Amino acid sequence: MNVSSLLIALSILALFIAIKFLGQAGAGRVRELAGKGALVVDVRTAAEYAGGHLPKAVNLPLGEIKDRIATVAPDKAQPILLHCASGARSEAAKRILRGMGYRNAHNVGGYSRARALLAEPPPG
Repeated sequence: MNVSSLLIALSILALFIAIKFLGQAGAGRVRELAGKGALVVDVRTAAEYAGGHLPKAVNLPLGEIKDRIATVAPDKAQPILLHCASGARSEAAKRILRGMGYRNAHNVGGYSRARALLAEPPPG
């Protein structure tokens, strides 16, 4: 592999990482919104959701979010926390929702991050 091919590969990797992580809401903001009752939306497929999901998450797969969001969030000012498997689909969902006027839609990122930030502490 020559130097220019390596630089191109590294540039593509850096672009992917920037797109994936730059749109994610900060941990403090996610916890603040969750504490205020934000709607948690899992934009993974129904099969992914069935394989494990956050207890309070609503499943609206990315391909269905435009048509179904109003059924669970008629108020466009309601805070919405979006997550998927890696953060890419939830970023796309955030952009779709903001384009529809949902200005308080936030990308939490991937399922592991969402679980870490949004899981309820055990009772006790």
